[in-house]
Amino acid sequence: MMSEITVRAYAPADLPAMTAIWNQVVEDGVAFPQEELLDAETGAAFFKGQSHCGVAEEGGEVVGLYILHPNNVGRCGHICNASYAVRRDQRGRHLGEALVKDCLVQAKKLGYRVLQFNAVVENNVHARHLYERLGFVQLGTIPGGFRMKDGHYENICPYYREL
Repeated sequence: MMSEITVRAYAPADLPAMTAIWNQVVEDGVAFPQEELLDAETGAAFFKGQSHCGVAEEGGEVVGLYILHPNNVGRCGHICNASYAVRRDQRGRHLGEALVKDCLVQAKKLGYRVLQFNAVVENNVHARHLYERLGFVQLGTIPGGFRMKDGHYENICPYYREL
C-alpha cells in the first residue's frame, strides 16, 4: 500500500534529493534544455534562486519537485515559468499532476497572472496530455526547437494558462 503524496515548499534538507532528481532529468536529455549537472553548491544556489520550489514527498522521501520563476522581466514579469521533475523510479504514478496543481496555486499566491511553458517537447505526450487536461493552451509548434541527447531535433510546443 502506498502512502499519501504531499507537496510542500522545499527545505534545505531536501537539496540532495532535489539535485539528484533534477540531474536524472538532465541526464535523460529528452525534456530539460539544461546540459550541465548540478552539484551540492550549484544545486543549492539554483533552487534558492527560484520564486518557489515545491517537493512531492511520500513517506518522508522526496520523489519529485518543481521550480517556479519569472518567465521574463518588467512589463512581462507577471508571466511565470515552471519545470517539473519526478524521480525515475516514481514516474507514471501521476506525481506530475500533484506538482503542477500545487505550482498553479503558488504562482497565483505570488501574484503571477499567467504560467507559460516555453519548450515542451512534442513527443512528451504524457506531459502534454496533463497540461491540456489542466487547462493549458498550446500556442503552436516550433519546428526542431529541442536538441535531444542523441543529437536529433524534436519540435517544441509552448503552452500557457491564465491563473
